[in-house]
Amino acid sequence: MKTPPLNLPSYETLLVTQQDTVLTVCLNRPERLNAVVELMYQELIDVLAFARQTPAVRAVIITGEGRAFCVGADMKAHGGAARTLYQRREYLQLGNDVGEAIAQLNKPVIAALNGYALGAGAEMAVACDFILMADEAQIGFPETSIGTCVGGGVSKWLPQLVGLAQARRMLYTGDKINGAEATRLGLALAHYPLDQLMPEAWALASKLARQAPVSLAMLKPLVNRGSHTEMPSQLQQELDAVFACSTTEDWQEGVNAFAEKRPPQFKGS
Repeated sequence: MKTPPLNLPSYETLLVTQQDTVLTVCLNRPERLNAVVELMYQELIDVLAFARQTPAVRAVIITGEGRAFCVGADMKAHGGAARTLYQRREYLQLGNDVGEAIAQLNKPVIAALNGYALGAGAEMAVACDFILMADEAQIGFPETSIGTCVGGGVSKWLPQLVGLAQARRMLYTGDKINGAEATRLGLALAHYPLDQLMPEAWALASKLARQAPVSLAMLKPLVNRGSHTEMPSQLQQELDAVFACSTTEDWQEGVNAFAEKRPPQFKGS
């Protein structure tokens, strides 16, 4: 789906590009293996708000510049930072805010892991709707080896993705797994040679971007909350979502396109 070039925001720690209706957000601190600092979290929150508010953005890819996706917190920057306890908590809250912003974005988000995704990087990836990995990329949660704990919703998302036993193994031991094992466990959707990763990520994002935006916006929270919602409540929420979709122009376009045996052209309204 072609769309005119957007007036994209400019950032210090992110590279943001557009191809048709797909927004690609590239973590851009390659000299530090894209390790997280406060500014990166703040800019991620801002660009995710931009994606939410921009109808021409239908899907988002998050990846990393250089040889890593994100190796977690920038320990060098943290070691040199003189923070009060309150400031330390505010920084940690930013990490949770990023995970929440990804999970609650009303559009699909794909993590394309080009290299190491560790700690905070793995947390961001797990919050996404889909993880695609390069064959040699590795994802892991080393928090117990440095005396801290996971955040960003990982203790909720990871057991749902890989099962409780495998989640315990990964979280308790800090073991890293590659693209093939992550795919086998259900953490990653697929793995590819590195040079195929971004084309495959864009192909998936483009396919998602062609779906009805309101339908996806309704469906995402239903799927994310479904495992802990009682069936009567889930059925009621599904009914409400179907009814809401039926009031849109896109619903009529879907019906017309099916009858006319042509691809639908959804507008998000």
